[in-house]
Amino acid sequence: MINRELIRIKVVQLTYAYYQNGNCNVENAEKELLFSLDKAYDLYHSLLDLIVAVTRVARQRVDVARARHERGEGAKPSERFTLNKFALQLEENATLNEWRGRQKFTWDDDVTAVRSVLDSIEASEAYTEYMAAEEEPDYAADRELWRKLYKTFVVDNEEIDKVLEERSLYWNDDKYIVDTFVIKTIKRFNEKSGADQELLPEFKDMADRDFAVKLFRTSILNSEQYQHYMTQTTKNWDFSRLAYMDVVIMQIAIAEMLSFPAIPVSVSINEYVNLAKIYSTPKSWRYVNGMLDSIARYLNETGKMLKPLPER
Repeated sequence: MINRELIRIKVVQLTYAYYQNGNCNVENAEKELLFSLDKAYDLYHSLLDLIVAVTRVARQRVDVARARHERGEGAKPSERFTLNKFALQLEENATLNEWRGRQKFTWDDDVTAVRSVLDSIEASEAYTEYMAAEEEPDYAADRELWRKLYKTFVVDNEEIDKVLEERSLYWNDDKYIVDTFVIKTIKRFNEKSGADQELLPEFKDMADRDFAVKLFRTSILNSEQYQHYMTQTTKNWDFSRLAYMDVVIMQIAIAEMLSFPAIPVSVSINEYVNLAKIYSTPKSWRYVNGMLDSIARYLNETGKMLKPLPER
């Protein structure tokens, strides 16, 4: 589940924190990096579990409405939404239930936020159409409904974001990426798999975990050398105008360009320019883009890096 984009974000965050904390122990900082990635995987499970929590609150509302109906108050409630085949399968998922059993906090502790999500869903056109349909929904339709509901009412949900931020500071910048993996997981669910449906693994393979550790360690241990490369190529750039975060971002970019031969230079530059847009000043990315291009050409010309360069 954890991809290179998220790894780069974490490495930038932890490298910056490493220097802000006065160059703490590298081994401890590395453990913090891996812990941060583990927490992102917890976020993935928590967001899947939110679907289950919403379904359970909806079930409680149906139970209350049914009791009123039996007393002669109001119409008989529909159970269509609470019997959504995808949501029921997710509720029974063995891996998600095992994860939930290890957690100190669940969505039961933030039921107000869960009810708010359900309120928005029940007021939506998609929900109204789903509940009013005459034909019995099949599994594919039930799964597609939740894909749409998640994209509409969980992605960019400020109330949910606030709850998650209170649960873990590690989740501040993770959700927009993890949301994509939740949606991917919804699309991958297969009715025949039942409770044994596989969720996404934390790492696609160990190469991604090794990428995280190597990128972090290399950028820290070779920082003086990489910053020397920066000063060698700043003749046309006002180095003093760069924010310290830009220096950190470029340091990590150089580590990636030199340490991972299979990653194209253009990919590395684009990834770190994007990170400069997110984490630094509004104009920083232009300096980072130009300087990384110059640095890459310097490394190539001096024989320190033997990879094709991006076209100008």
